[in-house]
Amino acid sequence: MSAPDGIWIPIVTPFRNGAVDFDAAQCLADELAGSGIDGIVVCGTTGEAATLEESEQAAMLSAVCEAAGSHCRIAMGLAGSDTRAVAGRAARCSETGAQALLVSPPSYVCPSQQGILAHFREIASATDLPVILYNIPARTGVAIELPTFIALAEDRRFVAVKQCGGNQSQLMDLIGQTGLNVLCGDDPSILATLCLGGHGAISAAAHIRPDLYVRLRDLVRAGDIAAARTLFHALLPLMRLLFSEPNPGPVKAALALQGRIRDELRLPMTPMSAAGRDRLAAALERLAALPVHATASPIS
Repeated sequence: MSAPDGIWIPIVTPFRNGAVDFDAAQCLADELAGSGIDGIVVCGTTGEAATLEESEQAAMLSAVCEAAGSHCRIAMGLAGSDTRAVAGRAARCSETGAQALLVSPPSYVCPSQQGILAHFREIASATDLPVILYNIPARTGVAIELPTFIALAEDRRFVAVKQCGGNQSQLMDLIGQTGLNVLCGDDPSILATLCLGGHGAISAAAHIRPDLYVRLRDLVRAGDIAAARTLFHALLPLMRLLFSEPNPGPVKAALALQGRIRDELRLPMTPMSAAGRDRLAAALERLAALPVHATASPIS
């Protein structure tokens, strides 16, 4: 697989009465893949992977690959603090249809940069799949530092980074110094990342009107920054609403309001508040009216 770029969506995991709703997952994956996006991530943070048993994760990956694997690329999210266990899961992903892995540093244990480096190398050695590095210090408690990125980038098994945290200085260093494809992981930073030379985004908000995120990518690639800026400002209010409460509560609420899944999460995650849903419903109405080639005023 070539290094990932463009618009990827970390698909939610639909539930029905406590169980994974694989039919809904396949319908959603097929719909997203048909919108022109470049890839889907299964069992990322947005997919509530931390609440899924390994068998459920494997079944979710298989279901999404069956529904969408012929239309877009599929990556599997992996996380954990036990390097051996994560490496074992990485090896098994090669057999279930994934084309890449999205791997975060160990959480909670707060290893050194040398430990992070060894963690990623051990996982990459267990699989033939390319690895996307997932830098999300707010969730893991540790940040991958630039020298570690540079060291990992010397190994061709590491192809990209999903960068979160809003550190624009590091973002520019990643783009300019590592050779890795840089994918935005903070939705409100998508336009800035693309304009600075980033290669795309893994965007939870793109569940809603993914065609507009594809359009945003195309406008930047074409050099039409004015139109890209107008479209981005039209998307931004809904982006902010989708992260106004813990992810993926608002994204699932939006999809439920559209009749695409049930508004159900696994504890400790909870559905969006009633007040939040009311604001979301109004914003969805306005966004639904926005044509794909829109240069409309921002949605307030």
